[in-house]
Amino acid sequence: MKDHQHIADALQARMAQLSERVERLEEDLRQPLDPDFAEQATGMEASEANEALEGASWAEMAQIRAALSRIEDGTYGICVSCGDSIAPARLEALPFAQQCIDCARGR
Repeated sequence: MKDHQHIADALQARMAQLSERVERLEEDLRQPLDPDFAEQATGMEASEANEALEGASWAEMAQIRAALSRIEDGTYGICVSCGDSIAPARLEALPFAQQCIDCARGR
């Protein structure tokens, strides 16, 4: 865990950002519709976009939780498909990557 502590810290910070985003999006989604029909249409479009952003945020949070779990149990940086090491550059770009680039491409 110690050698990946900086990654864990960054992932936890990102998790906090995503949690705040989800909270804001949920608050926006709870707002009542405007009585004006044209404004309702605009509001519903915004709600659909917010729902998509919320879903993406939840998905990323799940990936982060999984990465934090792998850091905790000592399997972080090991491909879940083939067992090879995941390249440090890949983990730098995508800290919650579960697969090496070969497996991610479908080897």
